[in-house]
Amino acid sequence: MPMRRLGFPTLLLVTALALWLLLAGPSKLLGIDTGQAGTALLVTVAWVSLFAIRRMPPGELERAASRGEWKAWSGAVFMAVAILYFLSKVHVFRGAAIPHNPEAAAVGRNLVLLLVAWSVLSWVVASRRKDEVQEDERDREIARQASGWGRGAITVCVVGMAVMLAFSPADRLQWATHLMIANLLVFALMWGCLFEYAAAAVAYWRDRH
Repeated sequence: MPMRRLGFPTLLLVTALALWLLLAGPSKLLGIDTGQAGTALLVTVAWVSLFAIRRMPPGELERAASRGEWKAWSGAVFMAVAILYFLSKVHVFRGAAIPHNPEAAAVGRNLVLLLVAWSVLSWVVASRRKDEVQEDERDREIARQASGWGRGAITVCVVGMAVMLAFSPADRLQWATHLMIANLLVFALMWGCLFEYAAAAVAYWRDRH
């Protein structure tokens, strides 16, 4: 079977393995930090995908989706993975501050690596399409609507946390350490970004269909 036919299924299998290591795997496997291993596999998948994108014939990438739509879909996928990973590891933030909490430090490091991988992917796709019109009226309208979804999601998340902290009895807030609250605020930002990218991606998809 030609390698081209094996490439996509292989990437899907590697991605599934990476997500299992990140979200559901044990903390250690054969002495290896599964979070770091999963992140490394996802970064590898991103780089292989970049290589495949750069080898596409001129015009093929442009016919598949616009520059704004590529950015929206990639942002939504990476942000969804980051949020799922954060939620699967949220218990580590109940402990000591990061300098004395290696598990929390590892989670933060892996989230940063995911962000770096997405940023590089976005930059390479944008550099390939630098001769295109960067933004038109449709892009600006979609961005405006998506930004509203993002702001709304952040507002709901922050208000929900504020109500929970204000009205919960003190004996039920033992988990609400300074580190936990700080990371919940970071989660609110990621939640807003997810809604913004997802709203933009859906708007582009509906516009094409």
